[in-house]
Amino acid sequence: VKVKIPFGNKYLDAIFSVPEKKPTHGVILTHGAGGDMNFPHLVSLAAYLASRGVLCLRFTCKGLNVAYRTKAFKAVVEYLKLSDDYKLSGVFLAGRSMGSRAAASVIRQLSQDDDDDGFIQGLVCLSYPLHRPKLQSKLRDEDLLLVSCPVLFVSGSADEMCEKQLLEGVVSKMKAPKKIHWIDKANHGMAVKGRTPNDVMEEINTQVFSWLRENVQLQHK
Repeated sequence: VKVKIPFGNKYLDAIFSVPEKKPTHGVILTHGAGGDMNFPHLVSLAAYLASRGVLCLRFTCKGLNVAYRTKAFKAVVEYLKLSDDYKLSGVFLAGRSMGSRAAASVIRQLSQDDDDDGFIQGLVCLSYPLHRPKLQSKLRDEDLLLVSCPVLFVSGSADEMCEKQLLEGVVSKMKAPKKIHWIDKANHGMAVKGRTPNDVMEEINTQVFSWLRENVQLQHK
């Protein structure tokens, strides 16, 4: 289902992947610096989650400024929260690369506001860009250290923007419940020599879904 989400005096293009049964939880997904919502990894993950009962809303925001991307992400969260079509008990924010930085920033900002109502239940960072290539001295970890909801990182062990030991160091300082799933020998784009993109995506999708299921308490009571 294609929708246009109001953002200031503009609109953001977005697509809902809707499960057959009425969903109780959703995931909002966005892309990295270079792509859009039709980036193959996002399309694959959205379809996978929707087929397992999780509503997915993915959107495009082309700005290369993280503050701007964060504002756009906030607008999408508000839109879904106030949506009459989908009454969700909670959402997870997910992003790839720069999109995951924006997601972390939104969660930090909303948790610092007094109106944190528990609507956002977790954060999924795909290829979190912890530092610029070859610039390991400057870490983009300030938002991560202030997030309190559960966080899942899915990163390549050969990601040139997220050195393994550095991410493990940041994660050890985080107060939030957290988990890292390393995709062996994957680079920042999640490409692995000798594996097909679909094969790698299958691993990512199953990891994300099983983590969501653990953290949602998917009301299977």
